[in-house]
Amino acid sequence: MNLTLAVKQYISKMIENSGPGMKVLLMDKETTSIVSVVYTQSEILQKEVYLFERIDSQNRDSMKHLKAICFLRPTKENVEHLIQELRKPKYSVYFIYFSNVISKSEIKALAEADEQEVVAEVQGRSWEPTMLSRCTQGLTSVLLALKKCPMIRYQLSSDMSKRLAETVKVSMTTTLPLTHILCRCVLQWTYQAMVHELLGLNNNRIDLSRVPGINKDLREVVLSAEHDEFYANNLYMNFGEIGTNIKNLMEDFQKKKPKGQQKLESISDMKAFVDNYPQFKKMSGTVSKHVTVVGELSRLVAERQLMEVSEVEQELACQNDHSNAQQNVRRLLQNPRVAELDAIRLVMLYALRYERHSSSILPSLMDELSRRGVSERYRRMVQSVVEYGGKRIRGSDLISPTDAVAITKQFFKGFKGVENVYTQHQPLLHDTLDQLIKGRLKDSQFPYLGPSSLRDRPQDIVVFLIGGATYEEALTVYNLNRTTPGVRIVLGGSSIHNTKSFLEEVMSATGHSGGSDRAQGSSRHSNRR
Repeated sequence: MNLTLAVKQYISKMIENSGPGMKVLLMDKETTSIVSVVYTQSEILQKEVYLFERIDSQNRDSMKHLKAICFLRPTKENVEHLIQELRKPKYSVYFIYFSNVISKSEIKALAEADEQEVVAEVQGRSWEPTMLSRCTQGLTSVLLALKKCPMIRYQLSSDMSKRLAETVKVSMTTTLPLTHILCRCVLQWTYQAMVHELLGLNNNRIDLSRVPGINKDLREVVLSAEHDEFYANNLYMNFGEIGTNIKNLMEDFQKKKPKGQQKLESISDMKAFVDNYPQFKKMSGTVSKHVTVVGELSRLVAERQLMEVSEVEQELACQNDHSNAQQNVRRLLQNPRVAELDAIRLVMLYALRYERHSSSILPSLMDELSRRGVSERYRRMVQSVVEYGGKRIRGSDLISPTDAVAITKQFFKGFKGVENVYTQHQPLLHDTLDQLIKGRLKDSQFPYLGPSSLRDRPQDIVVFLIGGATYEEALTVYNLNRTTPGVRIVLGGSSIHNTKSFLEEVMSATGHSGGSDRAQGSSRHSNRR
């Protein structure tokens, strides 16, 4: 179940349905991001799409020689923009596609605005009210794109899961498995996860403008598994392995690099150079991009002492040694090189792990945060995360009660400065999916919506995480897809979180949002879709 391919095929179908001729693609902010993820500009140019415009842009010129393909979300704002567009059309004909359901009253309003009869086709498919509606539309669109009609299972302890399940069922008249994961506080060490945590990954784009001494051509770079072979092969590799692979990439580049004194003495010499130049230029850009990204990640890891921080995080998540945990957390809180955001994350993990421990030193750790000068707003986040995902809310322990999972230190010689890579923690989603695949997921915890139930092993599973997913959970799904023949899993969520975006979500959910304080060392973007 390749969702990227499914979306790409739908966009291709929209373009093909408009017939031959020059075209403009008219989009909104979100559909612009969707198209940019699945198509490169050169690819879509080959389909005679020569212009890309936003529906909310006020400065578009009239171009009657172009056909307009409108790809929009069915929001009130977009419908109103489209009504205004149709009253004074700038293009010869309009093919209108909504990413989800549009009401009959809105279709009527569009028809009334189309006085010049330029519309050739209109298509639309079938908490906080706005967010619930957005998640419902997203889920139904995914299911329609994949042509799947699964059964719903939702997490019983989550009222939000049940409400979304019911809303999806009403909207789609189909079913969908759902779950809800709470803990987002352990640093992840795969390439993709580190980029999002430390630099911010937003619709495959990274803002590197604040990197010291950055080349102007690298102030914003794109990491896309669809169009970047090195990234596709390494996004789930841990940080130590990335160092080795970067070294191999550079060595390969040096072998293929044209010699500085290379002479072009014949037509064949010139032809060979021209033929090889695009590939060489592409490889040069790939090397520069990944060396820059990995170099900045390495700098931040060293600057913020993230190897030490991560070691303690993994011990908190995977072991049950309160005496050692309290000493290590206190020691790091007293280290001035540990960033404020990392200090908060450590205390949160301690609070979740030893929430009801008789010898808890949480008040003392809170005092330590205060002595560090951590703002009141960020200190409140510790209590907020317990309110949001503590044992009383989740109903079960997120952390295994046994000590069977040990922390292993791995040494990678290929990358100086990176000796210990911690990837031992497994998210709760792994156990949930494993039990589902084996037919052991308890109905008492994940009941079916309606009277039907699945007797056979599921083949296609769509998981949606209310509150947001992480790249650690994406890695879990990737590994399960790779090691479980006959089972295909798609992961979705209301956003893709890093620490900063997750804490903002927690503060909002617990009613503690507000204020303008920003934690030092925080990542720059959340990846909200």
